[in-house]
Amino acid sequence: MTRLWARMTLHASTTYKFSTNLSTIMRTSYLKTVLPVFLTLFIVLASCDSKRFYEENKSIPGGIWKSNNRISFDVTIFDTLTPYNLYINLRNDLDYSYSNLFLFMKTTFPGGQFAMDTIECTLAEPDGKWTGSGMGRVRFNRFLFQQGVRFRHAGSYAFTFEQAMRVNELRGISDIGIRIEKE
Repeated sequence: MTRLWARMTLHASTTYKFSTNLSTIMRTSYLKTVLPVFLTLFIVLASCDSKRFYEENKSIPGGIWKSNNRISFDVTIFDTLTPYNLYINLRNDLDYSYSNLFLFMKTTFPGGQFAMDTIECTLAEPDGKWTGSGMGRVRFNRFLFQQGVRFRHAGSYAFTFEQAMRVNELRGISDIGIRIEKE
């Protein structure tokens, strides 16, 4: 094997010798250049979701959604020409007592105007079988609630959710989220 020798003088009176194996230099150089490229490529491909513009999920403390607990998502929109699809993400456990979930959704537009919607999400079939995906005691559902929406104004939008099930403490809903995709 080829060895490289280097001399380094730190003080006028002391000289240090270093011996480095050429294959070690090549291996280190390879790891410093090629490995980061492969890792970056892997991360980009693994997280590739070309339609997603925005997605955020928030946990509901203790899986008990209190009637006065409003959950908000703030989204900044710049593109007013592209149509978007809006989804609600829900995660429930098998202890949820109902087959559906009613939500109030308040959308606050730039400038302070707002709109209110009532949304029903079906979490179980008529025969009692849970919808969505998941293993064990947790199910995940994504509901399309607005399709082909064009935001009229650029700026900050707030989407605020409130459970509308007519109970003070709704048990069994562990997470809620919003997803906005470019159509």
